[in-house]
Amino acid sequence: MAIANTGGSNKLNLSYKRSKREMDKQEIQELEKIAAKIRWHTVHSIFSAGSGHPGGALSIADILATLYFDIMKINPLQPKWSERDRLVLSKGHAAPSYYAALALRGYFPVDDMVTLRNFDSYLQGHPDMKKIPGVDMSTGSLGQGLSVANGMALVSKFDGSGFRVFAMLGDGEIEEGQIWEAAMTASHYKLGNLTAFLDCNGLQIDGKVTDVMSPLPLKEKFQAFGWAVTEIDGHSIEAIKNAADWAQTIPEQPKLIICRTIKGKGVSFMENQAGWHGAAPNQEQWQVAQNELNQVLLSLGVKQ
Repeated sequence: MAIANTGGSNKLNLSYKRSKREMDKQEIQELEKIAAKIRWHTVHSIFSAGSGHPGGALSIADILATLYFDIMKINPLQPKWSERDRLVLSKGHAAPSYYAALALRGYFPVDDMVTLRNFDSYLQGHPDMKKIPGVDMSTGSLGQGLSVANGMALVSKFDGSGFRVFAMLGDGEIEEGQIWEAAMTASHYKLGNLTAFLDCNGLQIDGKVTDVMSPLPLKEKFQAFGWAVTEIDGHSIEAIKNAADWAQTIPEQPKLIICRTIKGKGVSFMENQAGWHGAAPNQEQWQVAQNELNQVLLSLGVKQ
């Protein structure tokens, strides 16, 4: 079975106001459906391209679904709307899931996902803000995104526009020194409108993050830099939503949400495997992955 088009309309927070109330079970399930669709299109697009980074893209699907369909103040019909909330995907290699979230939210056709990495496609291996509607910053060189997010948050703070800024970081990425310069800067300027999600799936291209260059203790380090920090299950929609709401209650500090995730989440043979950091499934592997992802969609009531 295949999903011809899982975009369509959704009824989740399509107004431009952020949702601050508690979510009911139906709303959580709707976001779980979107996360499952993001995973399906992520793996399918990487299979179609013959290259890509599935592991770290799959691990952030639940976060992206919650951000784009519940938390962020955005307008897909006006991608450059000045009052929109911003997201900087600092771990730019996770672009396929980012593109899937944007497409499902209505920024561009879902069917374009199969053009990933084609020479004539606007959907390349890393996000391009000049070509892709909804992308707020071109990323790919690790370590730079938090600095950009700082700049955006400063603008919002100084001109009173009030938009929030979100950054998506990777646990391997924070081995970069620029991340810690940016962390110090965000605290210095009291960027209370900045929230960073840290995808802690524990693996990077060379193996375990703690073996390559351990960033531990994460919470204490960021707190020492002046950040407010919480730690959650990065695959729990409710936990992600609650953490984002918590972030709004702290006006004078940047916030870090440490998300404990599974690299390759949703595809059994990719889960917790560093080898799937940057590899595409072959035809046989895609069939296995597709069957597993379809089963999740069916269990959530998504018609094939």
